[in-house]
Amino acid sequence: MMPRAGLRFKTYLLISMMVVFGPLGDVLLGKGMKQVGALTSWTPSGLFHFFDAAFAVTTVWLGIGSLFAFFLAYILVLSWADYSFVQPASSVAYGVVALLGYLVLRETITPTRWAGIIIICAGVFIVGQTPPRTTEH
Repeated sequence: MMPRAGLRFKTYLLISMMVVFGPLGDVLLGKGMKQVGALTSWTPSGLFHFFDAAFAVTTVWLGIGSLFAFFLAYILVLSWADYSFVQPASSVAYGVVALLGYLVLRETITPTRWAGIIIICAGVFIVGQTPPRTTEH
């Protein structure tokens, strides 16, 4: 495998992990916080009870774990790939967020929102045709 092909493979692998774990973590965290309910008091006691309730919910911890996996993949991919490649390429996650919001959280996604997501994903395809790294160490 050529070094350039290897760089492209590991970059796409980690961006794929970002695209899965970021939205999954967001949706799990959102679902868990809906179970907890809204913060009703900004007093120290109210904040303590709110966070105590939030950290007692398994879905919140699964969301935190998924977001941690996203963050690790993000750190790793940025260690070799250009930020100007990684950020747009990982934007396909917007489509995953909408899909998970629809399937898991039962949110309504309007046709206009789907059209915007399709435009974003088309941009991701265009960015994906460029090399992940334009500078050498």
